[in-house]
Amino acid sequence: MCGIFAYTGIKNAEPILLNGLRTLEYRGYDSAGIYIAGLGVKKAVGKVSELAKLTEQMQLGTAGIAHTRWATHGEPTLINAHPHCDMSERIWLVHNGIIENWREIREGLIIQGITFTSQTDTEVLAKLIGSFYSGNLKNAVATALSVVRGTYGIAVMSERNDKEIVVARMGSPIVLGVGQEENFISSDPSALIPYTKKVIYLDDGEIAVVTGAGFSVTNIQGVTKNKKTETVSWDVSAIQKNGFKHFMLKEIFEAPEVIENTIRGRIIDDSSVRLGGIDDVLTAIKTLHRLVIVGCGSAYYAGQVGRLMFEEYAGLPVEVELGSEYRYRRNLNNKHSALLVVTQSGETADTLASVRLAKNLGLLTLGIVNSVGSTIARETDAGVHNHAGPEIAVASTKAFISQLVVMVLLAVLIGREKGMNKNEATEILTGMTKLPDILSQVLKQADGIRQIAEKYAKSTNMIFIGRKMHAPIANEGALKLKEVSYVHAEAYAGGELKHGAIAMLGPDFPVFAIAPQDDVYEKMLSNIEEVRARKTPVILLTTTDARRAEAMANDIIYVPKVHPILQPIVSTIPLQLFAYYVGVARGLNVDQPRNLAKSVTVE
Repeated sequence: MCGIFAYTGIKNAEPILLNGLRTLEYRGYDSAGIYIAGLGVKKAVGKVSELAKLTEQMQLGTAGIAHTRWATHGEPTLINAHPHCDMSERIWLVHNGIIENWREIREGLIIQGITFTSQTDTEVLAKLIGSFYSGNLKNAVATALSVVRGTYGIAVMSERNDKEIVVARMGSPIVLGVGQEENFISSDPSALIPYTKKVIYLDDGEIAVVTGAGFSVTNIQGVTKNKKTETVSWDVSAIQKNGFKHFMLKEIFEAPEVIENTIRGRIIDDSSVRLGGIDDVLTAIKTLHRLVIVGCGSAYYAGQVGRLMFEEYAGLPVEVELGSEYRYRRNLNNKHSALLVVTQSGETADTLASVRLAKNLGLLTLGIVNSVGSTIARETDAGVHNHAGPEIAVASTKAFISQLVVMVLLAVLIGREKGMNKNEATEILTGMTKLPDILSQVLKQADGIRQIAEKYAKSTNMIFIGRKMHAPIANEGALKLKEVSYVHAEAYAGGELKHGAIAMLGPDFPVFAIAPQDDVYEKMLSNIEEVRARKTPVILLTTTDARRAEAMANDIIYVPKVHPILQPIVSTIPLQLFAYYVGVARGLNVDQPRNLAKSVTVE
């Protein structure tokens, strides 16, 4: 969610800070603010472009902190926008996360005579730091953080040392960008790429003092930490639109390249898979009796598809849990169980909490993560990196595709260890290598899908249906439509429609049916007949050899038929395009849907 960007060095800070915020806009926000040493603070409700109108006179400062806020405590107003200051108005702070005990801290500070103007937990933290300040900002920050409970990624400055920025993290990411006579701070490495590819990821409980000349890192107790500099592999083009109207459309069209990157070097001799990130735990995986997959949002639906893949092709019993629920249920410890978490950002709070719970229970923890260096990538015992590249649009598209691809690779890897026929493995993996070309064919239908989307863009309700692996794909299609077009959409397994939801159907309630020609194709046709009997418009997604369905649909989207385990990947692209074009037809900003954030780092 919220974004932090900070700079200290020898250049004008204002344009660097604003550019950093613009790169972080995809995370979701409703206000923005900036503090530049010696020049003061500016805040704006709305977009960074509104803030930029106010900062034209802040061109001379060489150090500052900036923030995009997604409202949690308090409405999106100028008073609640970051940065916040202490009572002296000499210490300024930006903060991602939530301070859980802010009320009791606030009450204690009020007793000391400290007053508050905002509704935020962040102002409480700023004034708490100020109450401990006696000349050493790092010590004041460390003392304050020893009092608070919750999650935070913070950047703090004091007017008394206007070249120094103190940063700290607990559950909310902070990344240092290492430059020449300048250093950068961000909540996401993507914002650092225009300036440096050398980064340092702070771990929970660490504090860094950053100047243009260098940095030092300790834990809250003051023990020095030797941090390794890592190199980000992305280039600037990965965070630019490259001629596309929106990042979402660009990222949908990157699917063929994403598959190539995800499978590169991982398919061996056309019949086996090697995933270097889990080599050390492969023996333990072979002996599993149960796997629990945890995710949130699209990652949860990828996990549901993965469950069916693992059970059908690897013979491994699987459960799928929402991260927000897994962490609160009673989990029975079993040495033959493991946790597999799926996450694009590697920072999702509920998913991270699930990892820590599982580790406390003594379970093997695995991850499918797109962000190298993220907290979950570092805290899981082993895992697989997606190699999807940075995803800027809030709605996940190419990362979801890569998650499905990794699920296939894992299913074959585990399946081969547990007796999968070599010929079947070869058929799947050979089909996988052909997917980039197949998806390129599907993407050529984008204009036809746009026309269908525009036809239904004024609908206020829609239901998606599918069966087997396409039941969770239906859920993903409904989620995409809700995210970027604000159309009320639900999803059901095809056979469940008649158990209640069919009561809602009628001429103004379209159904999007996903019915490739597979072993439940005839069942899906029966479900579509039930829909048609209610005079409900049907959009049908099916395979090119399934001509029988033509008379049953108002609009049809054809995709090539592939191996059943790969079909959900092919089916996903038209659903993403459909949602995108409905959102565009409704005049919405599909890259930054209202109320949503890319990385949800609070519960």
